[in-house]
Amino acid sequence: MRTHRPAAVLAASILLLTGAAIAAPSAYAGPSAPGATQAKDRNTDFNGDGYDDVLIGAPGATIDSKQGAGFVTVQYGSRSGLGTSPSAVFSQNTAGVRGAAETGDAFGQSVATGDLNGDGYDDAVVGVPGEDIEPVGDAGGAVVLWGSPQGLTGADSDWLQAAEPRASARFGSALAAAHFSPDVPGDELAVTDRYDLILFRYEPALLKKDAAPLAPAQRENVIPAEPGHEIDPKSLTTGDYDGNGLADLVVSGTTTGTNPGEGWSACFSGQVQGLRFERSLRGGPVVASGDINGDGYDDLVTGTPSRPDTTGGGALDGGVVGVYYGSAGDGPVVGAAGPGTEPVWWTQDSPGVPGVSEQGDGWGSDLSVADTDGDGYADVAIGAPLEDIGAPDPDLSRGDAGAVWVLRGAAGGLTVSGVRSWDQDSGEVLGVPETNDHWGGQVRLIDPDGDGRFGLLAAAPGEDVFNGVVWVLPAGQGGVTATGSWTFDGGSLGAPRTHAHLGEAIDE
Repeated sequence: MRTHRPAAVLAASILLLTGAAIAAPSAYAGPSAPGATQAKDRNTDFNGDGYDDVLIGAPGATIDSKQGAGFVTVQYGSRSGLGTSPSAVFSQNTAGVRGAAETGDAFGQSVATGDLNGDGYDDAVVGVPGEDIEPVGDAGGAVVLWGSPQGLTGADSDWLQAAEPRASARFGSALAAAHFSPDVPGDELAVTDRYDLILFRYEPALLKKDAAPLAPAQRENVIPAEPGHEIDPKSLTTGDYDGNGLADLVVSGTTTGTNPGEGWSACFSGQVQGLRFERSLRGGPVVASGDINGDGYDDLVTGTPSRPDTTGGGALDGGVVGVYYGSAGDGPVVGAAGPGTEPVWWTQDSPGVPGVSEQGDGWGSDLSVADTDGDGYADVAIGAPLEDIGAPDPDLSRGDAGAVWVLRGAAGGLTVSGVRSWDQDSGEVLGVPETNDHWGGQVRLIDPDGDGRFGLLAAAPGEDVFNGVVWVLPAGQGGVTATGSWTFDGGSLGAPRTHAHLGEAIDE
């Protein structure tokens, strides 16, 4: 439990987020701060050695007998790729990390990275949505772990929270960092709770006042939306959809009001005058970004793992994935909004996609976008953690065991040419499918050895009775392959195993 900070410490130093503009930001991070190289666009190099690192959350973990306190792990990339060492584990009981591990904090429920202070080392932001801000329950917060030549450290970590904590708001539920505005030394941080979108910018002058150097903007009580498409925010992604060199932001969630539960997203454009709401887009509450067709504009991918059924019969389908292709456009409604085309929709029933769309599959529950074979086109990884393996034979089916897919990018856009799918029954994939494994609950494409080909992390937060296990599928010349795949869990990294839900969050 944290004590509410004085308002003076959290005084806002940038202007309000409005439906028009902001003066003066798990999925692709979009453009980084000025001077960053292409290799740093993903914002995941904590020790500045040029190799991407991996940040993973285990929000269910027990820390010093506190169930659901949670932890995060970092694994450092190198020329030899990803391993279990060097690595580190952080919780709110780690020396220097703000707060204390408490039951239900869910430290690591969400994670994000970016170079927030512009020092050349990416920083980690860890959501703690279950944190109580006395006397407010589940108000939520976030911890910033600063990057350094030695990597992430708990020393001098900083705490973020809403200026006016509200009960059950769960501040820190979704996070994203990118360079949304010009003339800013570092990446800006976007944070949502159940109601709001709040932006933070690094302000070094606050350090002289012994305050957290990330200054918050005042919040919007309702995320801007076109009428009828107001959303309860669930996730964030960033990308430069209009090619102006500044990151754009997409806030994705499910609708409220008269037609609740539908997946919709709010698109904001990064411009010289600041971040501006442009329009609502169908699709969500899962989103990711990357340049699928290699035209220089990032594309937006949305996941709608289920749709509401007003008849009371449950989900209508097994999940839908949509692709909005970015473009320069010719005006504020299309060009500045980024994705300027009508979406292309994909399901397991699309020609050439392996599998069959079945009610409750959850296809599109998580997404990741990156180039798996080095051909210059980003590919799309899709998780379906509720996929039954062994169906339709009820004696052999393992319900909600999970599966993952990779669809390939090309000059003409997303394609089934070379499409691959895996589950724990696939050859060379370790383990066996079991009920409620939720394999593919998180999917992340990673390039820890810097060779330009992104392999796949497939997390199964339900594996081993919700201990959580992560599979590493490497990238070969032809893209992701199960050959040489391996697994790790919390114990592999020196962290608690039991009911940790390792892999429930992985930074994009």
